Amino acid sequence: MPSKGSESYESDRSDAKPMNRRSIDDESDSSDIDELDPLNDPKRGYTDDASQTLRSGLDTSKKDASHTRQPQHWLDAQRRKGRWQRWCIPSRFCCILVLIFTTTLLLILTVGGFWVYKAGVPSDGESEPWYPSPRGGTVQIWQKSYKRAADLVEQMTLVEKVNITTGTGWSMDMCVGNTGAVERLGFPSLCLQDGPLGLRFVDNATAFPAGITVGATWNKELMYERGRAHGLEARLKGINVLLGPSMGPLGRLPAGGRNWEGFGSDPVLQGMAAARTIQGIQSSGVIATAKHYVANEQEHFRQSWEWGTPNAISSNIDDRTMHEIYAWPFAESVRAGVGSVMCSYNQVNNSYACQNSKLLNGILKDELGFQGFVQSDWLAQRSGVAAALAGLDMTMPGDGLIWQDGNSLWGGELTKAVLNGSVPMERLSDMVLRVVAAWYQLGQDDEGRWPKVADGGGPNFSSWTDDETGQLHPGSPNSEETAVVNKYVPVRQTEEGGDHDELARRIAREGIVLVKNEDGILPLPRNATSLANRGHDGKLRVGIFGEDAFPDPDGPNACADRGCNIGTLAMGWGSGAVELPYLVSPAEALHANFDSQTVEVTEWKNNEVKHVDGTAAAQDLCIVFLNSDAGEGFISWGGIKGDRNDLYPQKGGDELVQNVAANCGGRDANGGPLSDTIVVLHTVGPTILENWIELPGVKGVLIAHLPGQESGNALADIIFGDYSPSGKLPYTIAKAESDYGPDSGILRMPNGIVPQQNFTEGLYIDYRYFDKHNVTPRYEFGYGLGYTTFKLSSLFVHHGMAVVGSEDALNAHHGLEPAPRPQGVEPPRLDPAIPSAKAALWPKGFRKLKKYVYPYIDSISDIKKGKYRYPKGYEHSHAPSQAGGGEGGNPDLYKEVVTVQASLANTGTVAGDCVVQMYISYPPNVTDANNNVVDMPVKVLRDWEKIFIDTPEKGTRQQVKMTLSRKDLSYWDMDRQNWIMPEGDFTVHLGFSSRDLPVSTSFSNRLTVGGKKPSGGS
Repeated sequence: MPSKGSESYESDRSDAKPMNRRSIDDESDSSDIDELDPLNDPKRGYTDDASQTLRSGLDTSKKDASHTRQPQHWLDAQRRKGRWQRWCIPSRFCCILVLIFTTTLLLILTVGGFWVYKAGVPSDGESEPWYPSPRGGTVQIWQKSYKRAADLVEQMTLVEKVNITTGTGWSMDMCVGNTGAVERLGFPSLCLQDGPLGLRFVDNATAFPAGITVGATWNKELMYERGRAHGLEARLKGINVLLGPSMGPLGRLPAGGRNWEGFGSDPVLQGMAAARTIQGIQSSGVIATAKHYVANEQEHFRQSWEWGTPNAISSNIDDRTMHEIYAWPFAESVRAGVGSVMCSYNQVNNSYACQNSKLLNGILKDELGFQGFVQSDWLAQRSGVAAALAGLDMTMPGDGLIWQDGNSLWGGELTKAVLNGSVPMERLSDMVLRVVAAWYQLGQDDEGRWPKVADGGGPNFSSWTDDETGQLHPGSPNSEETAVVNKYVPVRQTEEGGDHDELARRIAREGIVLVKNEDGILPLPRNATSLANRGHDGKLRVGIFGEDAFPDPDGPNACADRGCNIGTLAMGWGSGAVELPYLVSPAEALHANFDSQTVEVTEWKNNEVKHVDGTAAAQDLCIVFLNSDAGEGFISWGGIKGDRNDLYPQKGGDELVQNVAANCGGRDANGGPLSDTIVVLHTVGPTILENWIELPGVKGVLIAHLPGQESGNALADIIFGDYSPSGKLPYTIAKAESDYGPDSGILRMPNGIVPQQNFTEGLYIDYRYFDKHNVTPRYEFGYGLGYTTFKLSSLFVHHGMAVVGSEDALNAHHGLEPAPRPQGVEPPRLDPAIPSAKAALWPKGFRKLKKYVYPYIDSISDIKKGKYRYPKGYEHSHAPSQAGGGEGGNPDLYKEVVTVQASLANTGTVAGDCVVQMYISYPPNVTDANNNVVDMPVKVLRDWEKIFIDTPEKGTRQQVKMTLSRKDLSYWDMDRQNWIMPEGDFTVHLGFSSRDLPVSTSFSNRLTVGGKKPSGGS
């Protein structure tokens, strides 16, 4: 999703009443987009894949400074040069030659590229077709909302239904996404707004720590509280749908540009964090969005034409890996009741994610029982009919294949598709029911909390201007309506929500990971009493080095969407970033905390190493700040095009640490530093530290991730010992980039017209890969030190699994499936009859806004019926999955079958929080129904608890209790298409990181026939 256009800062958009818009332009904006729809190509069958060449997304309206015409003063000098150079002077003959050459080249590239494209991509993709799209309303907890939705939707006309499914266009109304309203029935335009860490383009909202920081807290309570605060701020600003949290990318590629928006490189960590966040957001009455579904693991080639290729990258994933890794967090999100899921830009198995019937209809809606609506990422929809049939319910922002062109793939085109029978009326009704049911499910019909627009409700901010008054529809060239668009409603400190600034500080604090603390260098005193100093005036001299310690001199929001790395790093860049209401820099907080009477602070405000040795030599303590930044692919900065170029600190950070650490306090007779150095790293993800981590002068290292607005204050809380560090790494830090595996790098050059990325590592990403190949990391997944120590003991495992099945299944000794899929609730049925086309015509006297997306058609003659060639497999109804039957999957999968208990003691001298992590190892030599050995990871994370324990002298000891579900102990069997719990001896490991697991025990899962109890374990 792009940032505001430069013109948008002075203009503004509307409360969205698309059914009643007026324009002074009588010219029709109706699109012939059907000609671009792969389903309408008479030369090929309907498919939901990538095999249709798409129109270029390059828009001549987008200005580029490099294309600005410059004065040709260079010709004066050229005329004095040699004869051969005169051929460079433009002439009519030369221009004709250039034109012929360019035309020929374009023809060659077009025809050749199309041939390569057609030859290199399967005509129907490689995903199994899954039709028809399952209807919503099959789960008991949603039944009331669906009944109310059905009562409302059955009163809607065709164009009113289409209006709810289609965005009004980029920058046409107040929010980044806006649906059409049905004012006649009291259903509002829905406001959809970024993003996962705050409210993008919104005034004075909290800039919370990013998802990667939240993951590093390993604090389930904070995950919920952050979501609740986030949702409350959204509701108070009039936002219906919050575009977060993010759990895709999951972190397969450590250099991935948007990894920081999610919670870490493990499906269980991502899934639990996402579920708690969703529960928090929706407790405030706002619809949360689980995104990006699915396997959008890098920015390069994520979107058609954004990187010069006509099609987006295809993430090619096997079915088991999809279920156990990439779909797992989405299953947890659906189980948490999420109201919306956003499909991603990329292709999956050569079928676009937003028109991949297996992903949307099969896995998400059938198997996972998703009851809400699927929305596209902004311009991720690549076809009209195919996307509707494959399970897309809402297109965002409403524009078609090009930004802000008004030529929607839906809107009036969807109206035509329903009228000509290519999209069944039942499918459109289900699309609308899903949106309206989610609205009811979150209580957004409550006018006490969600007033009507006429009563002051709706969005009270503008995404397109910071001024109080602005345009209502800034994206439309012929709209001149203005009004008060920014009401500056306070949301950070409220009676209902409390102090969100303090909450942001706590999250940032708990997301700091202490990875090195030699000689107990940390915590620091605020004065000079306990640190040696060499000065004659009794003062301790502390040097703060590095640009990252200091604010951007132009302000924290100087770069649009935080699209630069200047000053201290608080968040990555892109649509997942927000405007900072303020930013407390580390240097500011350190100054405020050091005792100015006994401590003298020296500042080195850049990363230049020239002469830094002299400044470092004059210090008694050196603190060096460095960072590593990345973001969304539509922004590039400093040669970084979304994805990081490598995993090292940026802007010369390594060299700065090396020079400061080697010279801090001067050198002794052996050339070693006389004083100690502490390093603080702000980073979007895994960062290689090998160039300085073992230097003798580097005594302490803190990884502070992306802390948001309270950066400096949170850091000071840890550095000065007000709190013991409790953060744990949500990823692995390797010693070399290659340690992550041969498939862990970004695909930077296209390997085809449709770039192909094969997930051949399967289940083995991050710590799973390190374990499988016995690679020693620098710091493992889940690692983090504190100012105290803990001990686990008395591990006990109890299981009472009623692992009972049919004699045939059990005699085969290949594991047990969950109970049969339960019978769901009967979903509502609306009239499937196609209405009269006359009702879809433009109302008489209606004058429209240019580029605004409407649901109307120009003429009944536009409805052309034909013998449509539907996607492969569309004529066959797919059987429901036995792994389904409830939100998140078969309810039997989530039954708790094992209880794990242990005792935890604080063995240190200060109080602190301890993260106890639980991993399991599967039985050895598991075989499937074909007697093939099933490959299993060495161990996998399954749960954790964060527990506060006071000092030992107070005699405190805490009991740790966690449970394992049937799904936790199962694997996905691709042949049986179900979760299988194998027979054998499982091992439970408890500890403090993926490689520090001091207590473990085994229990046996012996399958039996009938009501006999299985053998137990201890």
